[in-house]
Amino acid sequence: MTYNPDIHHRHSIRLTDNDYSQVGAYFVTVCVWKREGLFGEIVNGEMVLNDMGQIVVEELERTSEMRSNVELDVYSIMPNHFHAIILIINNVGATPMARPGAIGNNVVVTHKNRATQRVAPTGPVSGSIGAVMAQFKSIVTKRINALRNNHGCPVWQRNYYERVIRNEDELSRAREYIVNNPLKWELDKENPVNVPG
Repeated sequence: MTYNPDIHHRHSIRLTDNDYSQVGAYFVTVCVWKREGLFGEIVNGEMVLNDMGQIVVEELERTSEMRSNVELDVYSIMPNHFHAIILIINNVGATPMARPGAIGNNVVVTHKNRATQRVAPTGPVSGSIGAVMAQFKSIVTKRINALRNNHGCPVWQRNYYERVIRNEDELSRAREYIVNNPLKWELDKENPVNVPG
């Protein structure tokens, strides 16, 4: 089959006018390949991690250790996805901008940012939320596949979902949602029993 750009083009889910390497807070959701319950199970409203889920926790928590421009806020690992708030705290690889608002030591963007550079089709801007997620997903995939002795097997769905958190109210709501996510697993749209089949 030959390449046809009208059929085979992958459309980005990123906002074209947002610079994802700018200082700000991002609500990120990453789903497991085919929504398989790889990371453990919910028991009495609490997530019980298995070894693969523990790998996700370890690598999430290493994210800010490995990257000076990133802080991890709250996160919740679920059986087949995870949510996290990731903070970009300085502009590595981006045009600097004034910090528009602060929540304690955490910066939250309170207005829309125009892109300062276009993301090349070959990959995300260094230091951006896209670069952080790409490296995280790659490391977790290698570790999980080594654990289950199944190299080359996908762990994650293509891409991820993110939302720019624009103010303190949004940050509070996002934190509450993430912390309470295991309690609401029975209603979660990612729960396989809730997926129309």
